[in-house]
Amino acid sequence: MWLGIGSIIMMFAGFTSAYIVRRAGGNWVEYKLPDLFWVSTVVILLSSITLYIAHKAFKSDNRQRYRLFLGITLLLGLGFVGLQYAGWKELMGYGILLEGNPSGAFLYVISGMHAAHVLGGILFLVIFFIKSLRNLDPVKKLMQDINPEKTLGVDIMATYWHFVDILWIYLFVFFLYYR
Repeated sequence: MWLGIGSIIMMFAGFTSAYIVRRAGGNWVEYKLPDLFWVSTVVILLSSITLYIAHKAFKSDNRQRYRLFLGITLLLGLGFVGLQYAGWKELMGYGILLEGNPSGAFLYVISGMHAAHVLGGILFLVIFFIKSLRNLDPVKKLMQDINPEKTLGVDIMATYWHFVDILWIYLFVFFLYYR
């Protein structure tokens, strides 16, 4: 996991470095970030809080609370991606296009790559949420998909999710400063 996170950090460091270098080259269109990016930032921050609560519930063997907050995290993650898409549509309305000025192209590529990584995290949220539903039947209680003594999978999922959250905060501040 840490090797993967390191690779992702290097990729986004390369993207943002290229952005800065290209911006200094001139022919750069300045524009206002869509307000939806502010909203999506709040949504992804809330998703980290709900996942933190779910993670703690998992470790304390509170299955109902774990399931509830994991489900909320999943919905917030989907909301984040939806808000990003709506923000891209708003940018298109401003005339900032992927194939236009490099300023827009960089924003779409960088935020799009981040959204792709969030979708990867959502896939794992879905898998863990489905596993949490298996324990609804009391007869299946012996089947321990949710076992507070076996936290590695949930720990990895939570680490990755919090990482993509922090990454978005970095990117959002970067875009605010370097428009």
